[in-house]
Amino acid sequence: MFTFETTDQKEVRRFCTAQFNGRAATVTYDGSTVTGLVRSVLEHKSSVPASWSITIVPTEPRVSGGSLRPAPRIAAFTEDF
Repeated sequence: MFTFETTDQKEVRRFCTAQFNGRAATVTYDGSTVTGLVRSVLEHKSSVPASWSITIVPTEPRVSGGSLRPAPRIAAFTEDF
């Protein structure tokens, strides 16, 4: 799990939306990029300015499996012309 703190309300709103919809979110923090599902968004009520702790469960990057359709075979019809 990856936990970090932020004071940016736009970023917090984006993570809350991703958590609610069950979508993966990507964050770059201290030079490392993490993509995964948002597990929790917790507000620190005693801090000024407001800050939040966000926990992300990293997921494995998707590997593209190639195209679903075979490539067109134009060369097979060139003999007709």
